[in-house]
Amino acid sequence: MNFRGSHKDDPEINLIPMIDVLLVIIIFLMLTTTYSKFAELQINLPSAEAEKQPERTNEIDIVMASTGQYLVNRRAVAFRDVASFRDELRREGQNMKNPVIVINADSHVTYQSVVKVMDAARQAGYGQIAFAVEQGTK
Repeated sequence: MNFRGSHKDDPEINLIPMIDVLLVIIIFLMLTTTYSKFAELQINLPSAEAEKQPERTNEIDIVMASTGQYLVNRRAVAFRDVASFRDELRREGQNMKNPVIVINADSHVTYQSVVKVMDAARQAGYGQIAFAVEQGTK
């Protein structure tokens, strides 16, 4: 007599424990991964897709060339220090009501030069500053 029988069970592969182990490995890798930190960023200067605004009478245009030349309302001005440039901005805006400072900086002008002009405008009492950008191509 054979009580065991001749029927054998086929082996099964249970996927649930394997999926659990893979999820634990993925979580471990996500937590221990170090992300790259860049010391400097490559940026492009902004461009705008807007129509040209009509010329306003309460604007003080400041043009900053990469050669170190400064123009205030199309007139050459020497930039010696922030205080002298502040006085020049006050002279230009004495007959204007709430003038807007528009900075046209060359793409090669240093960031520090732009900050100095902004500081002179702030010291002169002008709180509205705008930056001119190139019109982008479509």
